[in-house]
Amino acid sequence: MGVSCMSSRNIYDPQKKYSPAVIQADYTLFRNILETTHPSIYWYTSKDSMDYYFEKVGKQLKDSMTETQFRDQLAYMISKLDCGHTTMKGSKSFSRYVDTASSTAFPFALKFWSDTMVITANLRRNDPILQRGTIVQSINGYNARALTDTLFNYITTDGYSINGKYQSLSTGFSFANLYKNVLGLTDSFKIQYIDSMGNENQVWIQPYDYKADTMNKSSLNHGPPAKGKKSPGKKKENPFFFYSSANLQLDTVMKTGFMTVATFDRSNHLRRFFKRSFKIIHKEQIKNLIIDVRSNGGGDAGLSTLLTKYIIDHKFKLADSLYTIKPPAQYKKYMEKSFLYGMLISLVTRKESDGKYHFRYFEKHYNSPKNKNHYDGQVFILIGGNSFSATTLFAGDLKGQKNVTLVGEETGGGYYGNTAWIIPDVTLPNTGLRFRLPRFRMVINKDRIKNGRGIMPDVWAFPTSDAIRDGIDFKAMKVRELIAQKDALINHDPENK
Repeated sequence: MGVSCMSSRNIYDPQKKYSPAVIQADYTLFRNILETTHPSIYWYTSKDSMDYYFEKVGKQLKDSMTETQFRDQLAYMISKLDCGHTTMKGSKSFSRYVDTASSTAFPFALKFWSDTMVITANLRRNDPILQRGTIVQSINGYNARALTDTLFNYITTDGYSINGKYQSLSTGFSFANLYKNVLGLTDSFKIQYIDSMGNENQVWIQPYDYKADTMNKSSLNHGPPAKGKKSPGKKKENPFFFYSSANLQLDTVMKTGFMTVATFDRSNHLRRFFKRSFKIIHKEQIKNLIIDVRSNGGGDAGLSTLLTKYIIDHKFKLADSLYTIKPPAQYKKYMEKSFLYGMLISLVTRKESDGKYHFRYFEKHYNSPKNKNHYDGQVFILIGGNSFSATTLFAGDLKGQKNVTLVGEETGGGYYGNTAWIIPDVTLPNTGLRFRLPRFRMVINKDRIKNGRGIMPDVWAFPTSDAIRDGIDFKAMKVRELIAQKDALINHDPENK
């Protein structure tokens, strides 16, 4: 293993530059495949505008470029599609190199919203100044608005869900990586911030050096634990069921359940988890169920549909429209598993009068609510910018139901529809760069508003620097407030159900 990693690292040269002719050849192929095969290339951005951006990027490819430089140009171009499932990836050689390479990095992670940015983690654990919860006013002169205006050009999301881009930039060290790729690291950074006394101040810091600094999980400065005391008589029990991506916790005294579902990936035993969870929820007569899908980026639509069936009170379809277009034969060799996917598409779709290949089963099939252990209590679904793909199918189908309240922020996934389902990698032959190409366009419900936005919560819950500093889950806190208000209303008027 060690020899293999070292060999890959020695072979790959991150400073290698490709000639303009090589880059332009890959770019032409990149453009042709998107224009002929992506089923939603002009869904949110008109053809005239897409042509303008294609030409704009093409004019930037007159000089030799490294793989990273070329990738950033293509990432900029892809962001104009406003399709969250269409993303750029480095070459396989680059990915192997990154796994073993030591380098420098921007030293902390940030949470972004509106015109605010707040530190959420610092690679330098003992930094006495830039602690979690610190409001940063600018970095090398760039304020929050300037940074987001620049970096959003390299982030994909569905349609015009700007909150999806805020959340993407705020997840882990995504900002640090994007800052390094797009703006570049300098020998030092001028950080203007608000200190603990509320005064404006500034400090100069250096990039984090993985060779010189010791970095492990315990070195991340995540700040102090959440504040707050347990209520008297409140029994908080260990999870009844816990999987790597999902768990259920029950407060049997308050008759409240907290279910976390971090993915709908089919390898996570979710069918068993849902079956066992709703069985015990029914047995314990849980009145309020909180379902957290804030970090759920999607997965198998069958699993999101299964969870929906345990809660929804009416029949529903997966999609009103689900279709693909077949790629020109000359481009199939660049697409991952093109023969296998081609066979699958031929089996499940049929060409209709519009020239598209429709997946009629899902366009016509209605799903019914579960009879056994169906949940009819109050449901609070936590959503945010990282709620995406299959997660928006789940949250969107339940939005507006009488006993369901969506709490949090706008989802990154589209409310009206998205482009996904089968998503092969396409490899450009000269540079090895790859991009994900979703094959099916889905309109979830043709009667929904067509504004290109994500799912809006019924009750908004926004972050604050104090909540981040103190480790407070502000969305979960809002739900607890809503439950307390409802309980108080019922206790005041027992007839009010």
